[in-house]
Amino acid sequence: MDTLVVGAGEMGRWVADTLAAEAGPADATVAFLDREPAVATDAAAGRPAARSVGADTAETFDVVCLAVPMSAVPAAVAAYADRATGAVVDVSGEMTDAVAALRQHAPDRERASFHPLFAPPRVPGNVAAVIDADGPHVAAIVDAIEAGGNDVFETTADEHDRAMETVQAGAHAAVLAWRLAGEEIRAEFHTPVSTALEAVADTVTEGSPAVYAEIQRVFDGADDVAEAARRIADADDETFADLYERARGEGEGRDRHA
Repeated sequence: MDTLVVGAGEMGRWVADTLAAEAGPADATVAFLDREPAVATDAAAGRPAARSVGADTAETFDVVCLAVPMSAVPAAVAAYADRATGAVVDVSGEMTDAVAALRQHAPDRERASFHPLFAPPRVPGNVAAVIDADGPHVAAIVDAIEAGGNDVFETTADEHDRAMETVQAGAHAAVLAWRLAGEEIRAEFHTPVSTALEAVADTVTEGSPAVYAEIQRVFDGADDVAEAARRIADADDETFADLYERARGEGEGRDRHA
């Protein structure tokens, strides 16, 4: 399977390596394309059967995979969908606009939107998938992802994007706000809860601020966290107990559906 990976950053490289690991380099050739040609050249270096191509390439490929920022997906699909003879997919992390763009610009191709719910250094993990038009190329991609130890689960664009309001926008806002609001303290004062929060805050702040900023722009969730924090701060004992029990019940509900 010959794949054009548009976006040669961390996630684009993960796609290339995942496909090559399952099919073998000889059967999973990859061309990297990036708005910064040096990044595409770097991604291709050291990867068997990988090369870089320019943004003006007229070549066609079995699969075109968009591994670009969420806000860039519609334009990237419009620009490169016609380079695919088999399938057009994305791994951006937003699905409503991505699937709409795939349908518009690749109506006669296999189509799927994948969201690896992890950064590549933390593989394997869960991968959300909206398989909009199935076929052998999309099936091969799913097989390759699962062969890497990941769990691919199907969803809808609406369900996925609503979930991201909680697990990404809301979670990131809560963790960053806690870190920003706190004071530096001696390590001996940390509790099990604050120790866990410190570890999560370290994880959130080790990446690129641009990535996290885009998540906040694309998905709601931060305002809900701020509102909940204000309700807790203003609560009397009875109201606090009600909020506490509600949080306990919602947590138990998540455990039952985990």
